[in-house]
Amino acid sequence: MSDPHKPLRVGIAGLGTVGAGTVTVLRQNAAIIAARAGRPITVTAVSARDRTRDRGIATEGLNWHDDPVALAADPDVDVVVEVIGGSEGPAAETVRAAIRAGKPVVTANKALLALHGAELAALAETHGVPLGFEAAVAGGIPAIKALREGLAANEIISVSGILNGTCNYILTVMREQGRDFAEVLADAQAFGYAEADPAFDINGVDAAHKLAILGALAFGQPVDFSALHVEGIRRITALDIAFARELGFRIKLLGIARRTADGVSMRVHPAMVPEAEEIAQVDGVFNAVVAEGNFVGRVMLMGRGAGAGPTASAVVADLIDLARGRLTPIWGAEGDALGQLPALPMSAHQGAYYLRLMVRDRPGVMADVTAVLRDAGVSLQSMLQHGRAPGESVPIVLVTHETTEGAMMQALDAIAGLDSVLEPPALIRIGAA
Repeated sequence: MSDPHKPLRVGIAGLGTVGAGTVTVLRQNAAIIAARAGRPITVTAVSARDRTRDRGIATEGLNWHDDPVALAADPDVDVVVEVIGGSEGPAAETVRAAIRAGKPVVTANKALLALHGAELAALAETHGVPLGFEAAVAGGIPAIKALREGLAANEIISVSGILNGTCNYILTVMREQGRDFAEVLADAQAFGYAEADPAFDINGVDAAHKLAILGALAFGQPVDFSALHVEGIRRITALDIAFARELGFRIKLLGIARRTADGVSMRVHPAMVPEAEEIAQVDGVFNAVVAEGNFVGRVMLMGRGAGAGPTASAVVADLIDLARGRLTPIWGAEGDALGQLPALPMSAHQGAYYLRLMVRDRPGVMADVTAVLRDAGVSLQSMLQHGRAPGESVPIVLVTHETTEGAMMQALDAIAGLDSVLEPPALIRIGAA
């Protein structure tokens, strides 16, 4: 594939935002890409459902396939770019067909890799073809290349970050404008920052797909989505964000993967991050990835995590590697060299917690709550309560010392059952690690 006189011929399956963006990047930056790739990279075939739709790119002269699996078999295609999306159906069928045909694949499909990455890596290894996926995590941020190549000399202790721009945008606007979740989500949909069906984003699933990929790379083991603990941001309120500010925190949806002597923990959930930490300053639609290696220390990458330009940039970076013949094992090591560290349950997590209760303001309420915490072995660091409203509902905020998730969940269940607690308690973990 590295013949300097022969263009690398690309077939693009999916002509949505990223697919059309990839065509644009390859055409607009053709000269610089050819110089860096050592030969031209040209689009020869595309696949999409609707031939009449205006995608802002010229498709004359390209082989058009209604069926993306047929594109994978096109003799004028050397490498298949899959940007259809979805973990099953045409996307999965196209990637498998291309690999079986001996053609390299570049994909931006994090759901496909999170759920089928181990199988696809084994298939690609069997057929001796590369599988590139820089665009699947954090858009234009070179997170995959950084972990797999730039930090290859290190044992990676942890990888974490803000992995979903929609959630980060919503939480940023809630903080800056004091508005509640549902209202800001509606605006984000109107502005195009959130999908019409935002469930994958706001429930934390999109971030979890990306963390599963990062964790597999960081720790040199097959991707395992089932090992993740996943929570979204639906229950974050303007009240919690205001209390966070008073306590010196900002609330971020974080993905955190960490290796310990006992195994690997991988979790996605809202977290209270101290305002002084760099990741707390990453706002709006931006993403950030933080890796910690045993020799390099902490490395942080920040940039746009989605959109036509950033994601297409990452797709083309993989194509340039293929054109140059630069091949790296999919998960950083050959399949038989991958490890299998045990997945640690969320109940084993240790940390401090923010707990907000809406309680009936009457004597003895705090005594009941603190008795429950004491019985669960949870000690308090601080408490916030503003004003009095005898007989009415008031918020009380408790910040715990470090404890175990298991102890905290035991306490939470008991507190929720108290007569004086008027709605389900709000619990947010403290810290970015």
